[in-house]
Amino acid sequence: MHDTRMTSTPAESRGPLLVRTPMELRWRDLDAFNHVNNANFMTYLEEARIRFFESAGKEWITETVIPLLASVHMDYRLPIPYPAAIHVELYGDRVGNSSATLGHRIVDDAGRLYADGHCVLVWIDRDSGRPVPLPETIRRAMQGG
Repeated sequence: MHDTRMTSTPAESRGPLLVRTPMELRWRDLDAFNHVNNANFMTYLEEARIRFFESAGKEWITETVIPLLASVHMDYRLPIPYPAAIHVELYGDRVGNSSATLGHRIVDDAGRLYADGHCVLVWIDRDSGRPVPLPETIRRAMQGG
């Protein structure tokens, strides 16, 4: 088990905290060991990302432009027990021409770190599959504004 004070991205190199989203644990999220199955951590991240993008404005997805998940890195620090009150924190780690890197942490109210890491999303043209410039609403939101 990892030291829960460690992070995959040191705090000083993280971008601004963009959102802290509470997540409801469901009984079905548990595995045979009576804690949240690791695969569900990814579902919590996905839900937090979608809520964040929707809060940024309508321009994050259009008839012609969509974001694709290019990579995800997850360090599992502690198993999440049931029940628990958890939050997904998203950070604006990097803004590129057509991509955005979101740092993430899954924590509880007591400050326990269950997982952390980052993901990279690339915005593409639906028809060509080619990268397109990052929507301005996402660029602004990623910079905490």
